[in-house]
Amino acid sequence: MSAAEHPRRTSVPPLVEGDRLDQPEFHRRYEAMPAGARAELIEGVVYMPSPVGTAHSEAQVTSIVWLDRYAEETPGVQVHDNATTILSGKGEPQPDALLRISPECGGQTIDVKGFIRGAPELVVEIAHATRFIDLGPKLADYERAGVREYIIRAIGPDALIWHVQRDGRLTRVSPGPDGLYRSEVFPGLWLDPAALLAGDRARLRAVLEQGLRTPEHAEFVAHLASQRGATRSG
Repeated sequence: MSAAEHPRRTSVPPLVEGDRLDQPEFHRRYEAMPAGARAELIEGVVYMPSPVGTAHSEAQVTSIVWLDRYAEETPGVQVHDNATTILSGKGEPQPDALLRISPECGGQTIDVKGFIRGAPELVVEIAHATRFIDLGPKLADYERAGVREYIIRAIGPDALIWHVQRDGRLTRVSPGPDGLYRSEVFPGLWLDPAALLAGDRARLRAVLEQGLRTPEHAEFVAHLASQRGATRSG
């Protein structure tokens, strides 16, 4: 979760955990909060999570490393860390990590005044003290908004929970017979869940490199390039 960047304007009421607000009012108050304040709007309710501990931050870094390597080899795909994401009139979370197809390549999000608006194709949340939120109201918000894949890296007990959009529902899926997950939205994005949970970056990269060498990934890169070209010529 990231901090609000603007100094608090005293004429704007402060955010209070548990308040029910619409997204525009939440955003207005959030921008007025002091630097260091953290908040999310989930199903129209304000949540103000506790400070992030080392277990959460280490798990987040490992997830970002995995996604960033994929984005590096996939022009037209962007990875973001703690980006304010406006989902709807009742939802404005700050995902721990997200992967999206850029707007000019046909992605389902747009950029508005420096913020992401719409549902990113893939979202990752690190669930520690927030497990009940990430598996409850936040999952429901992502589902309604149209997030296509939702990954929860849970801590204590450790678990990797992968959801895929199926007929308008985010449905939990299992890894393949070889124990690996393969993204349905981002061809070549392969994951060894045991490596992610163990923080084994060497194994994480080795499995991902296998995915990046597949014909499906090459076809996806070509598709993104064609979309980008069509947007520029349109």
